[in-house]
Amino acid sequence: MPQKARILLVDDRAENLIALEAILSSLNQQLVPVRSGEAALKALLTEEFAVILLDVVMPGMDGFETAAHIKRRAKTHDVPIIFLTAAGAEPDHAFRGYAAGAVDYIAKPFDPWVLRAKVAVFVDLYMKNRQLREQAELLRQHAESSSEGGEGVLLELARRISAVEVTTTGLAALPVVKTDNALGDSVTQLEQGVSRLRDMLDALGATEDEA
Repeated sequence: MPQKARILLVDDRAENLIALEAILSSLNQQLVPVRSGEAALKALLTEEFAVILLDVVMPGMDGFETAAHIKRRAKTHDVPIIFLTAAGAEPDHAFRGYAAGAVDYIAKPFDPWVLRAKVAVFVDLYMKNRQLREQAELLRQHAESSSEGGEGVLLELARRISAVEVTTTGLAALPVVKTDNALGDSVTQLEQGVSRLRDMLDALGATEDEA
């Protein structure tokens, strides 16, 4: 069974966390709710997350400060952050959110379908990037090994990469990706990663054919 992705939900109000869990429960991923920036940073020390939904206005460490800490850590620097804030927030909040490294900034009340769709794409991107890392490691191990059965390994890797290519094409065609620059950029990065891995696989296959 494929491992579920973790989604970190950060909001000091319990009712907001309950609402987020209700909206995202249909994604069938592991939702991790916490009620402070400090708790979010603690969770990020031990677990890997696909995306973070972060409330801006919280007592103590607010969303901007929490995001700054997240982006300073090498382990969590690339985890996408979606800021959530109440309607009528300060005009500069959106600017501060993007400056803090957020990939998106959504004002409440938000459209549940849009939020779920955006989170779903980031989860898919996370899962596919994890697969690419695993496959790149298999390629590296194969390149360093002269053991028998290499052709079978290459065929299996080719099958896996083809599956990722199909999924990536599907993600790029989603309406929410076409209209969201951050999602579009993330999908493009995934496409480039798949292309590099495909080139490595093709080069390794050509080398074996010549041997």
